[in-house]
Amino acid sequence: MTDFPLTEEEKAQIQQRLHILEIEHHDLDDLIERLAGDPSQDQLQLQRLKKRKLFLKDQIAKLRTRLIPDIIA
Repeated sequence: MTDFPLTEEEKAQIQQRLHILEIEHHDLDDLIERLAGDPSQDQLQLQRLKKRKLFLKDQIAKLRTRLIPDIIA
């Protein structure tokens, strides 16, 4: 992270990336929910999907933090 404020172009790029990650996260959430209801589903695959979903959640949080300007207390 830098100490400089983000340019409008950087903000737009972060917002675009954030949107893509949120869609993927939502899609994974739906997929995991459907697969979890199937007892014959490969549990290892399900765990990998959950791990990917958690990774996406962390990335989304980091990007949102970058968009929030630092508040000097």
